Amino acid sequence: MNFHMPTDEEIHTAFAQGEAAVLAVFHAVATQVAALAQQLAQQGAALQALQARLAKCSHNSSKPPSSDGYGTVKRTTSLRKAGDKPNGGQQGHEGQTLMAVEHPERVVTYAVPLCAYCHASLHEIEVMGYEERQVFDLPAIRIEVTAHRAEIKVCPACGKPSKGTFPDAVTQAVQYGPMVHTWAAYFTNHHHIPVERTTEVFADLVQHQLSEATVLKASEHLDTCIAPSTEAVKGLLRDAEVLHVDESGLRVRGTLHWLHVASTERLTSYEVHAKRGHEAMEAAGILGLFHGTAVHDHWKPYFTYDECTHALCNAHHLRELRFIATQYQQAWANDMAALLVEIKAAVAATPAPTICLAMPELLAFETRYDAIVQAGLAANPISVPTVDGKATKRGRPKQSPPVNLLIRLRDFKGQVLAFMSDFRVPFDNNQGERDIRMVKVKQKVSGGFRTLEGAQRFGHIRGYLSTARKHAHNVFEAIRDAFAGQPFIPSPDMP
Repeated sequence: MNFHMPTDEEIHTAFAQGEAAVLAVFHAVATQVAALAQQLAQQGAALQALQARLAKCSHNSSKPPSSDGYGTVKRTTSLRKAGDKPNGGQQGHEGQTLMAVEHPERVVTYAVPLCAYCHASLHEIEVMGYEERQVFDLPAIRIEVTAHRAEIKVCPACGKPSKGTFPDAVTQAVQYGPMVHTWAAYFTNHHHIPVERTTEVFADLVQHQLSEATVLKASEHLDTCIAPSTEAVKGLLRDAEVLHVDESGLRVRGTLHWLHVASTERLTSYEVHAKRGHEAMEAAGILGLFHGTAVHDHWKPYFTYDECTHALCNAHHLRELRFIATQYQQAWANDMAALLVEIKAAVAATPAPTICLAMPELLAFETRYDAIVQAGLAANPISVPTVDGKATKRGRPKQSPPVNLLIRLRDFKGQVLAFMSDFRVPFDNNQGERDIRMVKVKQKVSGGFRTLEGAQRFGHIRGYLSTARKHAHNVFEAIRDAFAGQPFIPSPDMP
């Protein structure tokens, strides 16, 4: 057996080939590990995005309460903090205790015929006083029929007949009066009672069955009667210093429409439209001529109106900050929420007639605000669009919820903090949200509207009733006066 002793050159070649093979294997393994790491990172981001979406509710985002479902969210997670006020009515609260009246409509006297002790007759004894107890109750209500008769007389001179003149409101041989229409419109529009149930209310209370067409006709007639008030309110809203605007989905003809509200503490206007954005806002006819400050929740179409200034709702920001703090465990969110609440308290503690915080205080708050935003951006780098691993300007990459909020807080700082530099601007858009709430109740009760005209008519009437109520007017009387041709019309000099 011959044994070949390898040369130094052969040994070196063999080692070189082995090293290359080992390096190739290591390179392949490293490539696979990098690919797996990238895949795990993508799956982790997708899982976090899914968890974040599932964790959102009406208390930590802009989602409506109706989307929370049953038993999924505890309503104890309110943004409000526990205060020092005791339970029950507060100091200065106007109570509703039933009090005796000085002049009752009816008096029933109970005589004392005999002495309760010796049974002697007391018929001829003078009354020395009374113990009085008053009972408040409703009298029986019935439909009252009034027959209007116009005399017909024949003139003895010419032999032609002449007839008396009926009142302007009496036009038919048989018709309902204004109070029936007032009741029908009051039940359906103010208390959200469906049309069929409104007819049942009449049958039960006054023993008279109305047709559904009569109930619908009452609202249609009321919409016509309040038209001057509706236009007057829109004009006053255009001239307002601060305007609250908001929108919410509404079911009309089985499809999604949008309810738009523009309001102040004293005025309310609603518009129902198939669109949510600029087209619907133009149809409402208010924002296009408005030059004050519009308070809203950062819905982008509002910013198309550049003739007015804008302020953002910080109640929305507090909910989003709570979501980021709990879902992403980021400290800057708690810091920003605490700062906004602190600024709000500073504004509330500033005595009148001051209209903004002092300049040193403004600068100090803005400095802290900027520092928190920068800390948040440092913890959440903004994604840059890439092509083949290289940065590009094409497209806008999807950002995480913390980054989206940070960009808004950074780019719209003036609108976020508008409330501290102008005390006329509120901290939030709660006024607009409150004005939308009752119309949403109507949808919950009835499920939606059968026609767009009916939804728009309901919006006009609700705006009229809300405005009347904000001026401390009795809603029932406001409807009655409208049917009488004297609708409530607010004026600029009203308190």
